[in-house]
Amino acid sequence: MISRPPVAPPESPTSSDCLKKQKAASLVLYIALVLLALWVVRDFIAVAAWAGVIAIALWPLLQKAEGSRWFTGRTTLIAATLTLAIALLVVLPVGIGIAQALREAHDLNEWFKAAQENGIPMPAIIERLPLGVQQISSWWQANLAQPLRDSAAMKGLHSTTVMTLGRHFGARAAHGVMVFAFMLITLFVIFQAGPRLSGSLLKGARRGFGDDGAQLLERMAAAVRGTVSGLVVVGLGEGVLMGVAYAVTGLPHVALLAFVTAIAAMLPFCAPLTFGLAALWLFSQGSVAGAIGLAVFGSVVVFVAEHFVRPVLIGNSTRLPFLLVLFGILGGAETFGLLGLFIGPALMTVLVVLWTDLVQ
Repeated sequence: MISRPPVAPPESPTSSDCLKKQKAASLVLYIALVLLALWVVRDFIAVAAWAGVIAIALWPLLQKAEGSRWFTGRTTLIAATLTLAIALLVVLPVGIGIAQALREAHDLNEWFKAAQENGIPMPAIIERLPLGVQQISSWWQANLAQPLRDSAAMKGLHSTTVMTLGRHFGARAAHGVMVFAFMLITLFVIFQAGPRLSGSLLKGARRGFGDDGAQLLERMAAAVRGTVSGLVVVGLGEGVLMGVAYAVTGLPHVALLAFVTAIAAMLPFCAPLTFGLAALWLFSQGSVAGAIGLAVFGSVVVFVAEHFVRPVLIGNSTRLPFLLVLFGILGGAETFGLLGLFIGPALMTVLVVLWTDLVQ
């Protein structure tokens, strides 16, 4: 007699409902645990985000280094080299600026002592102004031309508010150093993970959202990479060109001014502040032609960079129109701060992809 395998009893409605409740409870538990984990590491989310932006921007360079026969299998060495390069790109300019400031500290201290004893003489350029000469001269004689030792402004420098601001600035500077150090550590770990990390992310995106999700993730990475290229490359280019202009017009500390201009130019429409102040200084020294020339040259450089070069670099990599690139950069900066400069265009890319899928 042939024995038949036992037939499983049909699943009862009660067990089916119980299984659905268990899945719903598991989903709620997973979401709660993820939110709890994010809350625990909330102070390090920005650190990880900055490290992620830098890693995405340098990922092609990491892949080229791994493909080179000199660095094959030396993942730790590649990660350490790239992380050290990023650290030097930040630390060296800041160190040069601090050293320059320390060299100027003696002269500044002497000028400050002279201003306390004798006041600040009115620049001769004020007498050549077309309007408001009498009003400016009267205000200057009443507030700055007299010895500043007993003035209200000098007394305010020793007030409790100024001391509190100084301590707050020191605390913020120490916090910035700690954030930068943790960012470097995170960046090193990301570089060391290398292709294994990118493969895991793409695999997780495909499993959770399908091939469309993986493609969207790749386009967001391309958007971040293009934004970094557009902001950093254009900023450095503006800094170099304005450095040449600073040297031609005879401004002091050309290298430091060019570096500050390059940093400001990485932020949209911030470069005019630096060369505008430089032009104002030239004007105060009597170099009217140099001030006008610097202002005109800087305006042309910024106009071409902001309206032609930067949108092309960012838009070509993200396939975004200029207006969305601009909205993404400015809106992201307003919402998330400096980090939003790179997050904004990535979010605009998601918006364009969703719209394209909707209308097709």
